[in-house]
Amino acid sequence: MDPKDEFYVGYAHQMGKKTKKTILGFLTIVFILVVVAVFLFSFYQKPFPNSTFELNRTSQLQGVYHESPYPMLRVQIAENSYKNILLLGFGKSSVNPYLNNLMHEQGNLNGKTLSLEGNLIYYNGKTLIQITDEEKVSVVEGTKQNISENIILGKMELKGEIIDPKCYFGVMKPGIGKIHRSCAVRCISGGIPPVFLTADNEGVNQYFLLTDKQGKPIHQEVLAYVGKPASITGIVEKSEDWHIIKIDIDKIKVNRKTSKVYSLSE
Repeated sequence: MDPKDEFYVGYAHQMGKKTKKTILGFLTIVFILVVVAVFLFSFYQKPFPNSTFELNRTSQLQGVYHESPYPMLRVQIAENSYKNILLLGFGKSSVNPYLNNLMHEQGNLNGKTLSLEGNLIYYNGKTLIQITDEEKVSVVEGTKQNISENIILGKMELKGEIIDPKCYFGVMKPGIGKIHRSCAVRCISGGIPPVFLTADNEGVNQYFLLTDKQGKPIHQEVLAYVGKPASITGIVEKSEDWHIIKIDIDKIKVNRKTSKVYSLSE
């Protein structure tokens, strides 16, 4: 050992100048690396979507009930302008358990005006409402209305991901991808309608309610594809502000690689 080398024992001697300098340099480098790491981590994080779930606030709505093919409330928002609000139950449940008693009393609810209360969920032009109390749903006496048929837009091929709309539109952040797959599977298996998330050629997100080829609701049939990049083909219809795509479930294709850019083409 060179006599000029410092030998530091914490409980016996004071720290030498070389040791102080070495430790200070090391701590400085560590501090800089931590600051850079924090900056890079924050820079590459995706911002939370500006979605809203009014968990602690109850809203009252009135509109025409219809199943197209999932339970919706057609609400007038302006003169000759309407919006379809997707009806959901509490937690990972469909709204059906909250309508059973009313259906037993009133029969078929399609075309009837309902008054209901619940927690609104909204994001990117879409609105949903969570019903938590069947006593807060009632029929408004009046003439039964006819719901206009969906507008057929034609056959389309879409690339994107199957999501559960409740989580995606406000309850969970994030509500897509592998990190959310198990939760989305439970929601859809519980009766919440599956939605296909894609984007148009300008990169604007688009949402399609999924049905089978006959236009009937599907749940268990698509669980294996939830939260995975996939491709689907089907006939697209428009119901007010919602799109619906009728697909052959057996022809859903899972893509091997996740793409940041979804696509929509006729």
